[in-house]
Parts: sequence; structure tokens; C-alpha cells
Amino acid sequence: MGLAEDVEAVVRGHVAAGAVPGAAWHVTRGDEVARGAAGTHTPGGDDAVRPDTVFRIASVTKPVVAAAALTLVEDGTLGLDDPVDDHLPELAGRRVLVDPADATAGTVPARRPVTVRDVLTCRLGLGLDFTAPWPTPTVAALAAAGLPAGPPAPQAAPPPDEWLRLVASVPLAYQPGERWLYHTGASVLGVLVARAAGRPLPEVLAERVLDPLGMADTGFGVPPHARARLGPHWTPPGADGDRRVYDPADGQWARPPAFPDGGDGLVSTVDDLAALARALRGGGTPVLSPATVREMTTEQAGPVDDEGGGWGLGLGVRRTDEPGGRHAGSFGWDGGLGGTWWTDPVTGTTAVLLTNQMWASPQPPALFADLRAAAFGPR
Repeated sequence: MGLAEDVEAVVRGHVAAGAVPGAAWHVTRGDEVARGAAGTHTPGGDDAVRPDTVFRIASVTKPVVAAAALTLVEDGTLGLDDPVDDHLPELAGRRVLVDPADATAGTVPARRPVTVRDVLTCRLGLGLDFTAPWPTPTVAALAAAGLPAGPPAPQAAPPPDEWLRLVASVPLAYQPGERWLYHTGASVLGVLVARAAGRPLPEVLAERVLDPLGMADTGFGVPPHARARLGPHWTPPGADGDRRVYDPADGQWARPPAFPDGGDGLVSTVDDLAALARALRGGGTPVLSPATVREMTTEQAGPVDDEGGGWGLGLGVRRTDEPGGRHAGSFGWDGGLGGTWWTDPVTGTTAVLLTNQMWASPQPPALFADLRAAAFGPR
């Protein structure tokens, strides 16, 4: 079978087995293209998911916003190694925990300012530490301040200025540049982009990334013309075997949020994400220069896991070859609400898969592993 048949067989098989209610995919490898959809918006319903269905993409938001940030680096608005203090004065003069595991051990001054590169590489000193007991003191402090960690909830966060004030009320867990800590840096990046550009993040993102690439169905909140294509989003089946609605079709993503979160706030489609992937694989035109794309997709921080993962400027970068799958240098990211985009420049393969069911854990479900094997594996 060809690529299209292989990918369709994998996704339809998992949907038929009840792994997810519905899914859409866009996979390219060389001149081959696999694009399609399977399943429904509602488990057991007849409201079919289509290739142009709009999905909540969670952390796949991160590379999209990072691309916008890097356009500001290219035009000189931001410098990668410049302190963020001028744009984010709330983050100036930071204090850092003496012991990131013990909030009672006191703090010391930060050895240097937080830089733009620190924010893009999730090394500003705050975020989720997957190697430490949960919750870490800084995560607990952020929750106590009104910013709990957890799945995306775009209508729950305060506006950007208040959000950043709350973040800045908590000491850093690590010195700037010292350690990769997940997620918070991407949310801070969205505030930085908006302030540096002097306009709200949704406007900057549209002008610098979405419009040039024709990503008309991507945004913070569903674009009005696409609202009929957003269905409900589901939790994985519980102990009783039933799914529950995580977000209804007219829920938190149906309208613009007060805080457009650069870490997990976007909705999109497989075609829109494939357009971004195609631009980056082709050198960045019309959004970024080849030199910037090379730096973006080169490991800057890592390892970030024990499975060969590293981090570039705002997205994941594989440090090692994946047996039977993605090569070292592959770039992209996953979203815990059930989505993934990765590009392998060695084989010229891009795979985008979006589903309407959130993951049960940080480990991708079998559907995603099987999709990657079909897309990136030997042919």
C-alpha cells in the first residue's frame, strides 16, 4: 500500500476500535500526500469529523507563537540575547529559590536577567519539572496565586498584564538559563510578543504568521467563519468506560479569551498546521529566513526527556534517531488535548494528526505511535 492507504488504515482502525471519537490527518512524504478524517464529533453520533474540522491544539500552539516571536527577532524588535526587562519589567530583578524543592530555604538574587532566548527555550527559571515530585514549590505558589497548572482552560486566566503580575509574584525555581522547565516560558513568550510589537498577540500572530501562510482557521478562539466546524472535546474513557465532555462546541474556545495563551491557546486544522510545517521545511518563506529556521530547529536545550527529545527555539527537536521512525533533527511538538505535528527533514516527511480526545497521560496513546510508524518509518 501507499502512504495514503497506510495512514488511513492506522487512523481508521483506532477510531473503529474506540480509541478516539474522531480524528483528522495530513501527512506528506516526498510527493505523496495522505489527508483525511475518520469518526465523529460525538461518540456514537453521525456528526462526521472532516479534514477541515477545527480542533483545540493545546501545546502545538507553542511553535506557532514562536514563529511570530522570531519574526520580531529578524526585524530587530527583539534580540535573542537581550534581557526582557524593557518589555517585561515585572521579570526584572528576580529572586531565585536556594533549593527548588524547598520554598522555606530562602532565595538569592538572579545571577543575570532573563533573556529572550531563555523565554523561547523554556529556561527562564519557571515551569513544569517532570523529574520532580508534584507539585513543585513554584507550581504550588502559582496555583495559590490563582494560576493553577492543568489542562488548557482559556477562559479561566486573567488578562495578560494581571497574568504576568501573578507570575512575577513567585520566585524563580532555577537561575535564568540553567534548566529547561516546561510550558510557562511559552505563555510568557506570548506576552513578550504582544508588548514588543505594541499590539495584542492575536493581531501580531495573524499579521506575521497566519495570514502570510493562509492559516485562516487558526486563532485564539474559533474564527467566526469556522465555528460550525468546531465540535465538542472529550476526556478519555473513565473506569466506567464513558467519556465526558471536556469542552462543548460552544465552550471555552468558542470566543476569544482574556489571556491569549502562547503556550496552549490556539485552535487550528490539519491543513493549517501542514502549511506552517511546509514553510519551515522549505526554509521559512514567507515568514522567516533560512538562517532563522536553522536556529529555531537546532537543539538549544536538552535533553528534555529520556526518549531522545530536545528543545529548539520554541519547539521540540529530536536529539537522536527514533528506532523505525523520526530521525535526529526532526522538529515539531505534541498537544495534550490530542494533537501532534512533527517534520523529519531527513525523509522530507511531515505528519499532523488532530483528535477530539485529550490524552490520559504525557505518554502519547498507541494511535500516535502507530501513526508515526506509518508516516516516518521505512518504506
